[in-house]
Order: sequence, then C-alpha cells, then structure tokens
Amino acid sequence: MEIINVIVAAIAAWAIGSVWYMKLAEPWMEAAGVPRGPDGQPEGGMNPKIFAASFVLQIVVAGMMRHMFELSAIEGVGKGLIAGAGVGLFFISPWICINNLYAMRPFRLTLIDGGYATLATAVMGLVLTLF
Repeated sequence: MEIINVIVAAIAAWAIGSVWYMKLAEPWMEAAGVPRGPDGQPEGGMNPKIFAASFVLQIVVAGMMRHMFELSAIEGVGKGLIAGAGVGLFFISPWICINNLYAMRPFRLTLIDGGYATLATAVMGLVLTLF
C-alpha cells in the first residue's frame, strides 16, 4: 500500500508544479535564460520526455521521503507537512541556490525553483502522512 501513497504524493507534487510554473512561466523563462521563438514560447517546444522524466523523479523523491518518514517515525499530517517543507526549504532549495550561484544565474530563479521545491515537498509530506 505504501507504493500507492508514494505515487499519489508524486502526482500531487507534479500537479502543484504544473500550476506553479504556468503562473510563473514568464519570469522563470527570463531568469533561466530559456531561448524563445518569435511566438514567445521555448524554441523547439517542450519534449514530452521531460514531463515523463520529471514525474519519475518525483516518485524517487516521494519514495525517499516516505523512507525518511518511516525511519524518523513522522506521523500525522501536521508533522508530514512540516517535515516535507523542511526537506524542500533546507535540503533542496539550498542545493538549487548553490548550483545557480556557480552558474551565475539570477537569484530570482532560485526563488522560483526553490519555492516550488519547498511547496512540492510539503505537499508530498502531507500526502504521505494522510494514510
């Protein structure tokens, strides 16, 4: 049954990402330096493989979070939400920031991507502790 929780958590995080990046598409593309065509869309369009790979990686993250929660005896939606947010805010976001510092990318990109990482892992934590 745990695999279902992991998959549902990944779906929830992936869905949040869809909304997050739809709302922040313009500032994200500017900050990331995504090359665009005359229509303002990314050159060459988006490859569906990117979406599939990102979903598989969401499953990896949710699976490891479930394992960490089990080892740490994190139970209940409140603790799951806070622990998940902590993973995003204190593990993933700083790593994103490090990568962006060395790539000399704008701090705005770190805020957008780190904000999503924090929100998505908080949602994952919530979902993983619901059942």
